[in-house]
Formats: sequence, C-alpha cells, structure tokens
Amino acid sequence: MKRIFPIIIVLVTVSVLGVVYFQISLLKNMLLLRQDQVEQKIFDVTKIVAEDLAQLKGTLPVQPARKFPDLNDPFSIDMYRTYSIGARLTTQELGEKINAAFLSQKVENIPYEFGLVTFRNNDIAHFERQSARFEEWFQDTMNYRRWIHGLVPPSGSVAENLSTDEYLVVIVPSIKDIVYKGMLSNIAVSIIFLLIIFAAFYLTVRTMLRQKKMSEIKNDFINNMTHEFKTPISTISLAVDALKNEKVQSDPKKLTYFSSIIKEENQRMNRQVETILKSALMDRQEVQLNVKPLHLHEIINDVIDNFALRLQEKQGTLETSLSAENDLIEGDEVHMSNLINNLLDNAVKYSKENVPPRINLATTSTNKKLIIRLEDNGIGMTRETVKRIFEKFYRAHTGNIHNVKGFGLGLSYVKTVVEAHQGVIKAESTLGKGSCFTIELPLKQD
Repeated sequence: MKRIFPIIIVLVTVSVLGVVYFQISLLKNMLLLRQDQVEQKIFDVTKIVAEDLAQLKGTLPVQPARKFPDLNDPFSIDMYRTYSIGARLTTQELGEKINAAFLSQKVENIPYEFGLVTFRNNDIAHFERQSARFEEWFQDTMNYRRWIHGLVPPSGSVAENLSTDEYLVVIVPSIKDIVYKGMLSNIAVSIIFLLIIFAAFYLTVRTMLRQKKMSEIKNDFINNMTHEFKTPISTISLAVDALKNEKVQSDPKKLTYFSSIIKEENQRMNRQVETILKSALMDRQEVQLNVKPLHLHEIINDVIDNFALRLQEKQGTLETSLSAENDLIEGDEVHMSNLINNLLDNAVKYSKENVPPRINLATTSTNKKLIIRLEDNGIGMTRETVKRIFEKFYRAHTGNIHNVKGFGLGLSYVKTVVEAHQGVIKAESTLGKGSCFTIELPLKQD
C-alpha cells in the first residue's frame, strides 16, 4: 500500500493536469477560430457593400450634374463628381447599406465606424463620407483594425475611367475583446468544469489520504487491543492453571485469591469491550441520553470519592475549587460521570514517571454557562498531538512501549458527550509541563 499510494497520486495528478491542459488548449483554439470567423465576416461585409457601391458607381446618375463636363477636358472635376459615390449617397444611406450587410452575415453587437476615402496628392486621405468617430478611429492603428475595399466600376461601364478611386473603409475595435465578450458564457462553463475537476481531484486525494490514515489507525488499534486483551487473558490462564493445583485447591485463601484475580481481569476485559461498544454506538448516534436536571458538583464529588484509591497508589493529589454559583445543568448522569472519570483517568495515566500526579479541578459559572477546568502536571503534549487528541483511536506515538493503557477512545468519547450536551471542550498543553482541559456546558434555564 505504501508503494502503490504515491503511484496512484502521481497518476491521478498527471491525468487531472492533462485534462486541464486540453481544456485550456480547446478554449484557446475556440477563441482563435471564432476570431478568424469574425474577421472573415467583417471582410465579407466590407466586400459585399463595396461591390454593391461599385455597381451603383458604374451607372449614370438619376439627376444630371449641375455642370456638364468640358469636352476638351474629359478629366474635369465635375465629370468625376458625377460618378462619385460620395456625391450620390449620404452618410446615413451608406450606413444603412452597411447595417444591412452586417445583418445578412449574422454579425451583431460589433461596434464599427465607416467612411468613403479617396487618396490624392501623395496618398493624403480625403474623407468624402464618414461616420461620427471614423477619423478618430482611423488615426488609432494600435487599438483599431481597418478593412479597406476599393470601389471599382464594372469593366465596360460608363464610369469605368471617369471616376475617382474611392475606397470603403470599415473600422472595428480589437477583435479579441469582441470575441472574448461573445464567448463569456463558454469561458464561464469551462471555468466551472475546471473547478469541478479540481474539486474532484481534491476530494479523491483527500479521501485516499484519509483511507490511508484510517488504515494506519486501524492497525494501531488492533495492536493496542491485542496488547490490552493479551495481559488479562494471560493472567486468567495462569490463575486457572493455579486453581488446578491440589495445594491451591486445599487452601481456601488461595482459592479466593486466584478467583478474585480471575474476576478482576474478567471485569477489566468487560470494561474494555464496553468502551469499544460505547464508542461505536456514539458514532452511530444510537445512544439515547437520559437527560434530567443535574447538579454537576455532586457528580464531580462522587467521581472524586471513587478515584481516591487510584490517586493514593500514585501518591498523587487532587485539589478542587468548585466555586460555580450555579451548577445545575440538563444532562445524562451516567455519561457525565464517565466524562469526569475519563479526564481524571487521563491525568493519572499520562503523569510523569516517578513524579506524583497533581491535579487541579475547578468550576466557575456565567449567566448561561458552567465552566469546568481540569489541569495536571503530566507529560504534556505537542501542538500536533493537541490538534488530534479528540480523534477516534488516536494516541500519541510511543513506539512499541505500552506503558499507557487504552485504545485512544477516551477523549473521543469525552468530546462526543460534551457536544451531545450542546457544550464545547478545549485542550491546551505544553510538552513536559502538563495539560489543561476546559469544558463549557449550558446551564439549565428557567
């Protein structure tokens, strides 16, 4: 599993990056294709209008020119003006023709300016007809692109060599900006799909990491459970073998002694099984809390009385300061007792070697909350351990040393009970100095 897991992560990562790369490439190609299509349509519009105007230019005007050309000067200006589109169409009429061409090509929402231009005297542009901002856009070649098409009268027409060279100019802002705006919906959909891909990738990797972590936790739990059950089973086995001895059978005191050992170890195993089952039930939320008004100080005192012998064995001390003015809560008596007992049990279990445990238990209250604070002088925890101590089955790594008994279920159970009572639990610790647990529980409201 350790070897396969990195390979799977690499393969999934490469696959996701490949999909993202092709998605972005596809989007870029679509943008370039759409840009080429728009440019081609604008070119077609310019060509269609220019050819239409060229046909018109090749015919005689409906109204005769104000001045007939001098036969001795066939290139007179008036002759040219007779066949000039700039002289025959107004700016509005020219704009209507261009609009119609844009509609015929199904090109909409594209801003443009247009003009009729002749080039004279060393390519100096003369604007015969122009839209409002044509000259401004015509001068700005950085941000605007021109489409120019000459108005060439048909071959053999009356005006073939009698008119000035005119050009239709259509100017459009940056095509890229126009295409981007037109493809905003496609881009948005692509971004959404990319986000979905990244989310799926994140969830997949996260799930795999959690599965790997759960696998490690499961192995640790099995090792701890095997160790926890192995000791009482061995003790019971030795006690049973001792009971088979004739000398033991003939001595009532020894019979009682070995029988009590078997009973104690059996009870110990039963408590471990109950802890595991209780944790499983809490996980499935199948435990029904028997909620009733409770004076928590009474529960704390009862637990302390039962815990006295345990502290005496360790030569420890427990100082209490139950100074909460109001200790009435609504809770389950059994679970609240187990909660206090688990915290005290941890304080003793994780005490320093050859140092008597010293525990301080205090309560205070506010208008709405009862606050319980339990502090010890134990081995303490690292920041990483503090972040994970409420996780199910989690225990600080101690290698193969099993000097501290348990399955890593105690604090997980404590947190579950606190949250089931609508409370909050916090942990603070300094490695080598001890730990402090703070519990806030809602007080019973009138």
